[in-house]
Order: sequence, then C-alpha cells, then structure tokens
Amino acid sequence: MTELRLNTKLRVQALIRSCAARDVFAAVVASGDPDRGAVLVKLNLFAEGCQVLVQARTVDGVTHWRLGTGPDPVPEAEADAFIDRQRTYDEDLWVVELENPKAVFDLFVVEG
Repeated sequence: MTELRLNTKLRVQALIRSCAARDVFAAVVASGDPDRGAVLVKLNLFAEGCQVLVQARTVDGVTHWRLGTGPDPVPEAEADAFIDRQRTYDEDLWVVELENPKAVFDLFVVEG
C-alpha cells in the first residue's frame, strides 16, 4: 500500500497559513517543483542569527526536521550560503523563511 502524500506546494501553503494563524510572518523565498520538491525552513532569529531546518524521512518513512546548520544559530550570511549550496544540488527545492519562529517551533519535530 502506498502512502498518500500531499504535493509540496500544498504543504508549503499549509505551513504559511499555520504561521499566519499564530501571527508569525512566513514567506516563500524560493519555490521549486510544485509536486515533489523538498522543503527547507529558514528560522530568522534576528540578533541571535538563523537556523535552517531540513526536511528528512526516517527509514520507516516518517517525516521529521533536522537542523541543517547545526544546533546553534549561525549568522544569516552563513544560513543563506547553506541554502544556496542546497539549491545547487536540488533545483526543485522550496525555501520558506519564518520570522519570530519561537511562536511556531511546535509545528516542527526537530532532531539534532
């Protein structure tokens, strides 16, 4: 039996709406393939720096997020460089940036 999966564009739209419902600004910075592109989320912590969440799957197929730039915030230029490198490998990649992400961190199950 195959798993029913929503296309990427719909998942990104749902994320944007979930953020808006919590008064968190979220914007699509780069859009990729609407059906099967991967998603990165840039958490802009302003003075603290940024973190980038990378969507991944476990061997069991469960979706989770991992910290692509490490456990500690990095300067925004470093986060942007990480995203640019990922986009050179995957042109179908979607990038969503959140401001005030502490208000929505509960939307993400993050693993180190």
